[in-house]
Amino acid sequence: MARSILHMLTPLKHMSPFDVNMAVDAGFETIVTYTGVDLADVVSLTQDSIFSRAPQDGTRTGIFIGGKNAEDALDMVDRAKKAFVPPFANHVFADPAGSFTTGAAMVAEVSRALRAKFGTDLKGKRIVIFGGAGVVAYVAAVIGALEGARAVLVGHDGEERVSKIAFTMKWRFGIEVGAVDGSTVEARRAAIQDAEVILSAGPAGIPILSAEDLESAPKLMVASDVNAVPPAGIAGIDVNAVDVALPTGKGLGIGALAVGNVKYQTQCRLFRRMLDSSEPLCLDFRDAYTLAVEIAG
Repeated sequence: MARSILHMLTPLKHMSPFDVNMAVDAGFETIVTYTGVDLADVVSLTQDSIFSRAPQDGTRTGIFIGGKNAEDALDMVDRAKKAFVPPFANHVFADPAGSFTTGAAMVAEVSRALRAKFGTDLKGKRIVIFGGAGVVAYVAAVIGALEGARAVLVGHDGEERVSKIAFTMKWRFGIEVGAVDGSTVEARRAAIQDAEVILSAGPAGIPILSAEDLESAPKLMVASDVNAVPPAGIAGIDVNAVDVALPTGKGLGIGALAVGNVKYQTQCRLFRRMLDSSEPLCLDFRDAYTLAVEIAG
């Protein structure tokens, strides 16, 4: 059998050591990293990887796409797929900054809590997402909207930037995602007024919602924070929290390590799925979410 090879592409200066470790521990025998990769490079790199091996060895060859931008990663996936020349094709897996699997794990944990504690699901729920310009927020919003939720991105610097991101989501996925201003305390409180789910995916160590702010969310059922660096993004959500009552007594909190545990297993198992599959796979956050729901239980 041909050796398993993973070609890891990123537009950044360095490939993430986290992703390299995950790929090695999942079982890839050879890892090669490519940095400073832009969209124009993807076709030549992909075709070099497919034409240098027999067609049947395509399933022993993978392309991983990193970076820090969801749209760029998805564009690279599309470009790689178009570069295949059947029967020559490889696996493709996108997880920029680990955020596709993190966002999927976050929503999967919220979905689990809604089912287990409230006997309901995401459909029709208003999900308000802070850190709205980031990749984790992007993934959470798209997954939520695809699951029938009313997802809303909150912009820390105003509504304009997150409105543009919401527009690209509609263009790419055919979904409606809202966008609101979160630049002031008053704006953040207004944003969560009708929220049943609140997600915090802002920068590490930056508090976003205080206990007093949460008083403005009387309908809150579940909140989750992926910030593992003190202070918490949402008051009352410790990194180890799993369905812990929030300070206001309204809703339950899920912390970063609970999300991280599901994220870690999801990324590892997607790498292993590439190694085990007899057909070329193309994996992104939708595949991650399906698997994360299974893992979260």
